[in-house]
Amino acid sequence: MIKAHYFRLYIISFLIFLSHVTFAQEKAFLISDNIAVFYPVNYIAEKHNPSFALIEEPEIIDTLPYSWDIKVEFGEEFEKSMAYIKTRSQTWLYGTGESRGNLVKNGETRIFWNTDNPSYDRDSDGRLYQTHPWVLGVHEDGSAFGVLADNTWKQKLSLGDGIVFISDGPPFRVFVIRAATPQKVIQILAALTGKINLPPLWSLGYQQCRWSYYPDTRVKEIADTFRLKQIPCDVIWMDIHYMDGYRVFTFDPERFPNPSETNDYLHSQGFKSVWMIDPGVKKEEGYTVYDSGTENDVWVKDANGDVYVGPVWPGDCVFPDFTQEKTSEWWADLYKDYMNTGIDGVWNDMNEPSVFGGPDWTMPIENIHRGGAKYLRDIHLRYHNVYGMLMVKASRKGILDANPDKRPFILTRANYIGGQRYAATWTGDNVSSWDHLRMSIPMSINLGLSGQPFNGPDIGGFDKNATPELFGHWIAVGAFYPFSRGHTVTGSINHEPWAFGEEIEDVSRVALQRRYRLLPYLYTLFYEASVNGMPVMRPVFFADITDIKLRREEQAFLLGTNLLVIPKWADHPALPKGIWRTISLVGEDSENDIYQTDLKQRGGSIIPLIDVIQTTEQYSTDSLTLLVCLDENMKAEGTLYSDAGDEFEYLKGQYAVDYFIAEKSGENKIIITCSRKEGHLKEEKRYYRIGIVTDSGIVYSEWKNKKKIEISLQ
Repeated sequence: MIKAHYFRLYIISFLIFLSHVTFAQEKAFLISDNIAVFYPVNYIAEKHNPSFALIEEPEIIDTLPYSWDIKVEFGEEFEKSMAYIKTRSQTWLYGTGESRGNLVKNGETRIFWNTDNPSYDRDSDGRLYQTHPWVLGVHEDGSAFGVLADNTWKQKLSLGDGIVFISDGPPFRVFVIRAATPQKVIQILAALTGKINLPPLWSLGYQQCRWSYYPDTRVKEIADTFRLKQIPCDVIWMDIHYMDGYRVFTFDPERFPNPSETNDYLHSQGFKSVWMIDPGVKKEEGYTVYDSGTENDVWVKDANGDVYVGPVWPGDCVFPDFTQEKTSEWWADLYKDYMNTGIDGVWNDMNEPSVFGGPDWTMPIENIHRGGAKYLRDIHLRYHNVYGMLMVKASRKGILDANPDKRPFILTRANYIGGQRYAATWTGDNVSSWDHLRMSIPMSINLGLSGQPFNGPDIGGFDKNATPELFGHWIAVGAFYPFSRGHTVTGSINHEPWAFGEEIEDVSRVALQRRYRLLPYLYTLFYEASVNGMPVMRPVFFADITDIKLRREEQAFLLGTNLLVIPKWADHPALPKGIWRTISLVGEDSENDIYQTDLKQRGGSIIPLIDVIQTTEQYSTDSLTLLVCLDENMKAEGTLYSDAGDEFEYLKGQYAVDYFIAEKSGENKIIITCSRKEGHLKEEKRYYRIGIVTDSGIVYSEWKNKKKIEISLQ
């Protein structure tokens, strides 16, 4: 009640504030049939361009037609720049990037100011680690629109009386997208801001982390235990304790005396390794990274022009100024020797940037970023929200330079809309609690609806200790997050799948076996995301955009178009109408299991499966099970994407998109046809087993190596 009281007071005071602002619509143009851009009359391009959100500066094709019904009004008050978009009374709002709370964002307010926010409770203004000044709106009839504030400066978003952006920076432009469906709006957003690069296949496997696994013998023990217990896993992560005194690009001589040998050992067991790199560089003469950075004059300066110094894990640190081209080149060069130790992926953390004891837990807003040929010199208030994005962009270049034939994998904590072009993300330092488990689903969905499909939370919760029951439920649903990683804080109890006793170990094994069987389907979804920007994890209302009852569903979710995931703890979830049949992947009986999520396949779909494997090193599509769930017309179809998994040859045509069609033949037969749709990947002999999904279970055929298979329904 107290929270509701304060929220009402806020809305009243905010409406009073708006009543004192004079709004005016200024210049507006079309850049495509579906996209309009609105400029305030006092817009200064140099204060915002080049855009960090957009792939390229758009070209104006026409003035805004009178029929365009979603308009932007601009205003200024109390030295704040504002943009206002009126919405219809029946409009559901989503997006806003990484945001706690509910799936539907109507009535919410948040600050876009990337903040190191452990447990999500540092402030009550909604700020977290990333900035996505983007709102997706869905009208009552299912038609949709999107609003993008092209503004990196600190700003507030209010979704009460319409959509209001209030910025601490100069007047900014706003893009508005209109389309017949929310799915189409998301695809148009992706065309503007960029799509993810197809990640390496191994990054879709389960991943195990803690702050921190050390020494190297403990890392090997964790890897050995996964294999001994036959729990699928692909990646072991190294947090900051592997470093020598938290100095980035170094290794502790006692804990990790031979990182190459550690990586070789992990590789021999079918694992990849991901190691952390923070932006804060220890201020210490004789430390080569600090010395070379000082020699190249790469550090952020304070308002007086001196090198800014702030404390992080190593103590006093200096921070690379990534607005300078020379800094990004210098940073990228640091990765060459580092990656040569056999490291597979990189984790850029603390890159809001976090500064212990700093103002607002970061560096002063008056600090100076000096820019260069591309970016202009300006204060930190302008560049704060893109600091993490610029860091991972430079990191990606360095990793590619070191390993030009391998797809890079980078995970980042801080980012800005459009940053999906460079890195995957997770939702920061959550808590081992039921509230954060439940919240993880709308958080991940809204990140996907904001252009970042490769995301997920820390399974089990990062801070505090998970109970066996909580961990069991979390990993049961976490096996279906796009990014699936278990992680926990230093000093907590062990959070590995076997750490909670035999029952939860079995729950974890089954959950991850289900994920690995679905890898062909999941990899195909990531391929689609790299082509058209569609989220991997989707809201249930995407199954029927006209069904208003689905608009607020945030417990269940869709994985792609054809798979509905329903956690066991879901309380009367709103589910789509039509044919959705329960499937079992590894013999589990989810309907009578207290942990395993219910998986329902859409009628009219075909989902490809592989056999259970322990690591993506064993991944092969030579033998596929096709789960065929027929629609009311006794038809179904599906797609499979394939390539080498870790290289760039797919860009030269070395990939395959196979298409599966099931149709009725006569009274009691179904014919399944398998055909190559795209790509030049060499066709190998493939064996198929057909599983016809019925209301009472799955009926399987024998294995056959034909491209046209006839199945009797009797």
